[in-house]
Parts: sequence; C-alpha cells; structure tokens
Amino acid sequence: MTPFKSVIRNIHLYLGLASGLIIVFVCLTGSILVFETEIEQAWHPERYFVTPTAAPRLLLAQLTEAVRVHKPKAQISGLKIYADPTRTVEVSLAGAPGSKGGERGEGNGKEASRAGEGPGKGGKGKGDGGGPRVYLNPYSGAILGEMNPRDSFFHTVEQLHRGLVAGKIGKLVMGVNASIFLFILGTGLVLWWPAARKALSPRLKVKWGSGWKRLNHDFHIVLGFYASVFLFIMALTGVGMSFDWVGQSINKLTHSPVKRPEAPESAAPAVGTSPFAADAVLALARQQAPDAESYSLQFPKEPTGSIRVAILRPGAVTENATDEVYLDKYTGRTISSQSYAQRPVGQRIRGLFKPVHTGAVFGWPTKILALIMALLGATFPITGTVMWLNRLRKNRQKLRQLQAV
Repeated sequence: MTPFKSVIRNIHLYLGLASGLIIVFVCLTGSILVFETEIEQAWHPERYFVTPTAAPRLLLAQLTEAVRVHKPKAQISGLKIYADPTRTVEVSLAGAPGSKGGERGEGNGKEASRAGEGPGKGGKGKGDGGGPRVYLNPYSGAILGEMNPRDSFFHTVEQLHRGLVAGKIGKLVMGVNASIFLFILGTGLVLWWPAARKALSPRLKVKWGSGWKRLNHDFHIVLGFYASVFLFIMALTGVGMSFDWVGQSINKLTHSPVKRPEAPESAAPAVGTSPFAADAVLALARQQAPDAESYSLQFPKEPTGSIRVAILRPGAVTENATDEVYLDKYTGRTISSQSYAQRPVGQRIRGLFKPVHTGAVFGWPTKILALIMALLGATFPITGTVMWLNRLRKNRQKLRQLQAV
C-alpha cells in the first residue's frame, strides 16, 4: 500500500470508529422512516380508507359540522380532500395556544419554509397549529379516527433520527456526523480503487463460498462500493437538512429569495360578511385542476388572512410539489397563485432534500432502494470494525512469530 493510501486508510478507519455507532443508529432509524406512510396506513386502515357507496359524498360543511359536534371547542384550520373515492377526508385542528407549530413539512414555521411549503414567517394563511387530525367517512360523515402527528411513533423516530430530541445540539451532532459520513464514503472509494486492472474483478464480486472473514471483507468492500453513491446522496441531503447555510448557499447560487413571501391578506370585509364557504373553495380548486390527486385547504386565524389552497397534480415529483392559490377569505377572489414550476429554483431544490433522502421522490422503486441502502449502511461500521480487529489479531500473531524467531 502506498503512503498516500495508508494515510487515507487511517482517516477512513478512525472516522469510522469515532462515528460508527451513530451511523448504525441513523441508518436503522432512517430505514424505519422510508415506508412511514405505508406502514401507518397498514396499521390503521380504518383511519385512511373507506368503502365507497352509491350515496353521494357529503358537503364539507356537513363534515366540519360533524367534527364540531365531536369536539365542540376545536377550531378547524384545514381540510384535505382526495380524488381517490376510497380515501377519507382529513380535518386538521388548530393546536393549543402557545403551540410551537404544526407537523413536519406541512406549511408551518422555519422547517416548512425551508422545504418549500407554506407561507412565510408571518404565518398568515398558515395551516394547522400543531393540533390533531380527524378522519371522516366522506359518504356518511362518521368519524373514523383521530391522531396528532406530533405524538405518533414515526414522529418520535424522526426526532431521534435527526437528533431533535436534544434540540439544536442534537441537530448539530447529526449534521456533523452526516458530514463525517461523507468523508468516510469518499475515502472508502479511494481505498477501493484498484492499482491494477486485474484487481478490479475481485472487488466487484462477493465470494459467497469463502469463510466468514472473507465474506465480511467482501460485504464491506464490494457492497460498500455499490452502495457508496446512494449513501453519499442520502448523507448529502442529510447535511442539507441539518445546516441552514446549505439552503442559504443554494439560494445565492440560484439567485432565489432567501425567505418565502408573506401570505397575501384579504380585503377588509363589510359588516356582517361571512367567510367564504369551504365547499365553494373546493369547487374553485376543482375548476382549476379537475384531475388533481388531492386538494388541501388551509384557513387563517386572522381576520385579514387568506385561504391557502394546495393542489397536488398527477405525476407530481413529491407530495409537496403542489400548485398554490391564495383566495380572499370573504369573497373567494384569487389574490395570488403560483404553480410548482413557477417556484424559485432554490426553493424547489431544498424541497427535494427530504424526498430524495427518504427515497420518496420516485415512489416504490426508490423507496425500496433507500431501504436497502439504509440497512447496508448500518452494516458497514460493523464489518469495518471486524476487519480492523482481524487485522490487529493478524499483526499480533506476526509479532509473536518474529519474537519467537
């Protein structure tokens, strides 16, 4: 081994030993989050799916009234309606006063702004306030379930995965660890690169019939090579979600605005004017996009706030790749609109961080790939440590033989 590769191996080794346990933990928790939506729907199918009937769907006014009967003191902040006739209607409720904001990536606060969803810092037109979601049968109005995403199992796993259980310090630790992982992957590729062409073939195939030491070596070297590109992308997007300066740099490079603009305000209403009805809002959204997969309506708390409508069109690259329309709260007049393609480039890039990180960007194929890569990523610190211990044992044996001679 050349002196250069010897130095690279030491860097690779000691960085791996220093961060190995955290890498294993992050990869395992990440593998759980890959199929979060599918697992959640499989655990509670009654909450998300219904059997369509011959009866027409109820009006949104009837559904919201059923929610008010169920929770008289609750304030409805949003509705999500799916085009799929087997899906329930989701009703978001405002959180308690002083709540720190809503769910992940649902148009609330700094995290959602970074992901390219929701209004700006002012919060006008903001969706739910961190409260629960109520699920209703759109044909009967029956309440089928209730849950608060912030209290769910997967939210806890994500908090652990991102280090948010320890606040800013935990987030910083995970960001630094993701950066170290990038160096480990880079140095691993340098070590893998063969000095001669004839040495290439053994580094591309696992020798399945060999002993456990050779298999451990091949799992680390061969599978590590195949997984390195995908793990590099996952680690890179992890760094992007951990450090604000990454998003700021992307904005500068793409000449994108640093912050999302404030949500527009509604005109001052005349005395006795009632807010625009949810059914009328949905009708307007369906006129604009009759083939949409879902419509999310978010109602403002402020008297001058505007109604935000997020329309998910077929073939959208992610669930957050929605067209946005802001309507006057009292007249239903369109104040502003923006399609996903019209969003600033920097905003769209930052909005792809999480879908690319979790493999959700192209659906099931990339999710399966992300799951496999995450599980493989959890094995590499282990197989690497075993290789190091085997090397130490071998060196000790050579030393004893020399001493005996």
